[in-house]
Amino acid sequence: MHQTSPNGTRHAPPPAGASGGPSGADHANVVKMVSENPVIVVGARGCCMCHVVQKLLQGQGVNPPVYEVDEGDQADLARELSRNIIGGSDDNSGETMQFPAVFVGGKFFGGLERLMATHISGELVPILKDAGALWL
Repeated sequence: MHQTSPNGTRHAPPPAGASGGPSGADHANVVKMVSENPVIVVGARGCCMCHVVQKLLQGQGVNPPVYEVDEGDQADLARELSRNIIGGSDDNSGETMQFPAVFVGGKFFGGLERLMATHISGELVPILKDAGALWL
């Protein structure tokens, strides 16, 4: 897993044997990042749709951090986010969240389709303002 900071730099994941590994401490860090950032994007590493989400938000004046997930860690992270952010059950929560996933105001907002639909309808900017991502 890699994390892209707001200034565009990427941070390498800890070694596989480090405390918690990709499925432990890193997942908790993502949940913490969601709660601490007005907008955050979680997506698969190298996913072009994640890039589209990021560019759409940047076009609105928001520079969201992007947390990139390895393909093998996607299901585990989706379950963790669903359990801790959405409040889903352990049984099927990983099936409902797909990446890229956008979180606004500490809550799951949706994916690319919802983001684009909200933008087209003119509702995105007020939502971003309410979350504290825009000050204009």
